[in-house]
Amino acid sequence: MDEHLATNRRRWDELAPLHAQSAFYDLAGFEAGASSLKDVEIDELGDVTGQSLLHLQCHIGVDTLSWARRGARVTGVDFSEVSIRQARALAAKCGMQAEFVCSAVEALPDALTGQFDIIFTSYGVLCWLEDLNLWGRTIAHFLNPGGVFYIVESHPFADVFNDTSGPEEVYEMRVTYPYFTNGRAIVTQTRGTYADRSAAVVHDTSYQWSHTLGEILNAVLGAGLHIEFLHEFPICFFAKFPGMTRGEDGWWRLPGVESRLPLLFSLKATKPA
Repeated sequence: MDEHLATNRRRWDELAPLHAQSAFYDLAGFEAGASSLKDVEIDELGDVTGQSLLHLQCHIGVDTLSWARRGARVTGVDFSEVSIRQARALAAKCGMQAEFVCSAVEALPDALTGQFDIIFTSYGVLCWLEDLNLWGRTIAHFLNPGGVFYIVESHPFADVFNDTSGPEEVYEMRVTYPYFTNGRAIVTQTRGTYADRSAAVVHDTSYQWSHTLGEILNAVLGAGLHIEFLHEFPICFFAKFPGMTRGEDGWWRLPGVESRLPLLFSLKATKPA
């Protein structure tokens, strides 16, 4: 295991129990019957009843089990053993059928067999992957002929802007980070976690990678998949920039540029039969 993967795994092993207790994930609400899925993926992926679904980078399994509630036969994968234990415990507590596998995406062919009708991944996943071409080949490996791959994720263009928190009245949106990083790892130190910025976290360092929209598309195409659509949205699933406001629909928007800046994208692809 290289330094990047080991460092990131230690951080996510620490975050998993914090997230399981957080209001952000609201496991009590889920146990009472709520779903963590958002309208974009529900509408675009459609009816999953009776279909086998592989969820890559599933974390503590809430989205995975939400798909199970919609009728899918689910398998969740994550590289954090603590996250997988949390996911299994949640499934057992809710009396739900699901398989959870501990593996990095890159090593998944050595840890899992079979193919799936749907492969799903979402929200904050790509920055933890160094090699998108290997990611694309892994997706193709596990997808049934005629099967569907679907991702909804932060738009990479939005990552070039300053996202430092500060008083709204003094915050200025400006180009701060490079769009083209040429595969270099970005070392980040994060206070707390996105689910609780005040949480006392020991492992605050992580390695992340920035990928252009072209690199994402080419990884999917290079794996032999056929792209059905690419959609872009001026909404975000979290308060990425200071001053963002949350609508009644649960999506975050940036006042003044509501329709000018892409903050989210979704992509659907199929494997030729």
